[in-house]
Amino acid sequence: MLNFLKNIFSTVIGILLSFLIIILIIAGVASISSQKSTSTKKLDEKHFLKIDLSKEVVERTSTNPFSSLDPMNIDASQQLSLKIILDNIEKAKTDENIVGIYINSPIVNAGMSKAEEIRNKLLEFKETKKPIVAYNEVYAMKSYYLSSVADRLYINPMGIIDHKGMSATVMFFKGLLEKLNIDLQIFRLGKFKSAIEPFTLEKMSDSNRKQLKLLLKSVNNNIIDSIASQRGISKIKIHKDANQLKLSSAEICLEENYVDGILYEDQVKDTLKMLLGKDKLKIISINKYSNVKTKKKEISRNKIAIVYANGGINSGKGDENSIGSITTSKAIEKARKDEKVKAIVLRINSGGGSALASDVIWRETVLAKNEKPLVVSFGDVAASGGYYIACAADKIFASPTSITGSIGVFGMIPNMNEFYKSNFGITFDTVKTNNSADMGIYRKLTSFEKQKIQQGIEDVYETFISRVSEGRDISTKQVDNIGQGRVWSGYDAKKIGLIDEFGGLEKAIESAAALAEIEEYRTISLPKQK
Repeated sequence: MLNFLKNIFSTVIGILLSFLIIILIIAGVASISSQKSTSTKKLDEKHFLKIDLSKEVVERTSTNPFSSLDPMNIDASQQLSLKIILDNIEKAKTDENIVGIYINSPIVNAGMSKAEEIRNKLLEFKETKKPIVAYNEVYAMKSYYLSSVADRLYINPMGIIDHKGMSATVMFFKGLLEKLNIDLQIFRLGKFKSAIEPFTLEKMSDSNRKQLKLLLKSVNNNIIDSIASQRGISKIKIHKDANQLKLSSAEICLEENYVDGILYEDQVKDTLKMLLGKDKLKIISINKYSNVKTKKKEISRNKIAIVYANGGINSGKGDENSIGSITTSKAIEKARKDEKVKAIVLRINSGGGSALASDVIWRETVLAKNEKPLVVSFGDVAASGGYYIACAADKIFASPTSITGSIGVFGMIPNMNEFYKSNFGITFDTVKTNNSADMGIYRKLTSFEKQKIQQGIEDVYETFISRVSEGRDISTKQVDNIGQGRVWSGYDAKKIGLIDEFGGLEKAIESAAALAEIEEYRTISLPKQK
């Protein structure tokens, strides 16, 4: 009887698994077929290129066909690659069948630095004299920041601009840890290294509050400066309007010159038709425009390798969302040893991670720099280990809004003994050969063990500031002064020597080409995606 039931159970499981596999295959084929059916070789008619950044803008999109598959929704949103967006706007500048750009993005699902790179690219497009038209029912501030480049900026009759400034809120867990009887043993070096504060305090420390205020002020000022320059509104007025929550109706937005007209979407489309000079409106999305072919250019033998380092830094292998020391260092090594690669651009978007893994990658950047130009481009964040792997470069580019620095070290080891005992009645007993053989999470660290760990933290910090000192050609004392775990905006980072120039990925590529003394080149992306 038992065997019979086992056979029945195995059969049912087999049927369910087979059904699931069929569904996944159908979804994959449907996705591929859909992509093929929507592909376009060239545009035969005049179109507007639509910019909608509601989908997540990432450094690199995954090549795994199932990466964005939602079991509850086969048509799950895909991600947008920053470089593809920039390349498409560049392509549209000289495409005779793209008459203008239509920005319709109720939200901008991108970090501030990425949004700034796209906005700057739109400003370049504007120089072609092709019109840029923007419309939203409601503008979030980042959406308005992007749309403010438009020649004509419209809002729905019931719309508002959500303009209230910027804030940063930190959640603290000290009380929870106390209730659970978890003793978190902290080790750090850097008075501004605030990553551990949520576990040790109930509110921000004065040093963390100070650095966050400065960071927010710097980013907010950059946004306001950008809007003011395009809309002809004074910076003082924009600040004042935020404090008064003034932009609470479409009529006020128009009166105060934040928009050029109040229209419904169908009326905006009529405006686009008029600009198009046709009765039928043709709009093409960024994704579909990627498949539009331009005139073939001669493929240069010279290459510039873009090595993407995105996510937390760990030892071992990485993927699109993590930086593995093996994966990233091998990618840099591959670019270094390829004779056709004349320069390397390391694109970093990381808040840090393992100090050991960071040092492995740093070593490979030093080897690469000794053989060919190495330029670093910061994305939304390049902090802690993210800055560690950048500091040896010939040049570092960042946006004014890139979060930069955090030169500091910390570690946390929880003592879970009382947690298990008080909550579950679990106790531990140990046999060991040496004094610290059981050092870990099941007992409190001894004073000697704490001293050794703290010494290790201090050693890592000394190594960190020496790497930065050597790479940036400034004294270790100066690095220590601007370090201490403190984060800076890209704008302030330039003042103190942590970066060289403002600019995004494209500026970094241009600089790498100039350092390599090449005019014709093509870019390749590493690590290679499967």
